[in-house]
Amino acid sequence: MSAGARFRLAVERGDIGAVSELLAPGVVFHSPVTFNPYVGRETVTQVLAFVAEIFEDFRYTDELHSDGAHALVFRALVTGKQVEGIDLLRFDSDGLIADFTVLVRPLSGLLPLAQAMGEKVVQAGLKTTRE
Repeated sequence: MSAGARFRLAVERGDIGAVSELLAPGVVFHSPVTFNPYVGRETVTQVLAFVAEIFEDFRYTDELHSDGAHALVFRALVTGKQVEGIDLLRFDSDGLIADFTVLVRPLSGLLPLAQAMGEKVVQAGLKTTRE
């Protein structure tokens, strides 16, 4: 099973521990709500745990993959607003996720996501690379 398929399965099961094991130690996470990325397995795992708390009715709808990359298209609700997004995963030579970019639309769903994530990130004291 590919790393992208293992990631999808772990997310669908809600197994943040299994997701964390698929992240490279120096993984770089590009959030749709911050300019600068979050870096490191522990920090990114915590960010993903917050996302899991915020998203409702989360489901993957499509997959795209190529050498070294895997894109998972998803739909979810954020405070009652429908969002659609993509988890773009890029892998290192060990098959771990080295670069993780999330894209979300529309703005009417992204804004409540940004607000909810902002509150959780501040409470946890997480910082991006330039904060």
